[in-house]
Amino acid sequence: MKRRLWLVRHGETDWSAAGKHTGRTDVPLNDKGREQARALGRGLAALQRQFADAYTSPLSRARETASLAGFPEARPMDDLIEWDYGEFEGRRTADIRRELNDPAWLIWTAAIREGEMPEAVGERADRARKTLLQGEGDVIVFAHGHSLRMFAARWMELPARAGQHLALNTGTLSRLGHEHEYRVIERWNAPLATT
Repeated sequence: MKRRLWLVRHGETDWSAAGKHTGRTDVPLNDKGREQARALGRGLAALQRQFADAYTSPLSRARETASLAGFPEARPMDDLIEWDYGEFEGRRTADIRRELNDPAWLIWTAAIREGEMPEAVGERADRARKTLLQGEGDVIVFAHGHSLRMFAARWMELPARAGQHLALNTGTLSRLGHEHEYRVIERWNAPLATT
């Protein structure tokens, strides 16, 4: 049986709540984010799933989510780190659109100085996928909104930029698997019951 990958976007931070592009800045979870992480832990426990491996982005918001969700031993993987937004780090799309006088501006299609282009994040996703698929049993991964969206796009053999079509809220669970010989999204952007 082929491995399934369970993807968890970290809980809310003050920056994610404000709609700021949060890449490499190590912003901690806020109170709501910590509760989302604990709720994920309760939901995952209720599913009674066994995970062969657990991985996390090295950033604290992902590591804390993993720990509060019941996976304190999740191994950091550098390739799971969030997109480097360069000059757009910590800024909101609406503010950037006003500043550039470009109502159609998107991080997904912008030229990014001092950061990464989506294709580079897609390459990291491909490297991570190869590592995560080694072995048997399900794997749980704690990471970030944009990098996980690109990971899912690459999982389906689409360009990394196709991740813009996969909304992903904080504190949610997604699952990637297989149908016949091809890779599919089995579950996406799903909250878990908190009771």
